[in-house]
Amino acid sequence: MPAPGTGPIAAEITRRLTEALAPTQLRVIDDSEKHRGHGGYNAQSGESHFTVEIESPAFAGLNRVQRQRAVNDALRELLVERVHALAIKAKAPGE
Repeated sequence: MPAPGTGPIAAEITRRLTEALAPTQLRVIDDSEKHRGHGGYNAQSGESHFTVEIESPAFAGLNRVQRQRAVNDALRELLVERVHALAIKAKAPGE
């Protein structure tokens, strides 16, 4: 569930990752304000740069690149159309 005040893009990231990867922990952080005036900053929505911290059993046995690909696959359309930058911190439970 998105935190109060979370924008629509962050909420959509949360929804897609929850559906695709059933995380045990998920935090979507909007880093956009740190990038005001830089390339890719979206002045209209203010949502363009994110960090995702995710823990999911789906990551067990996967290396870092495979985990990032799983996140990117779940967010593919958003990454093409709405999100300029995404930092991913992905782990399996117990790591």
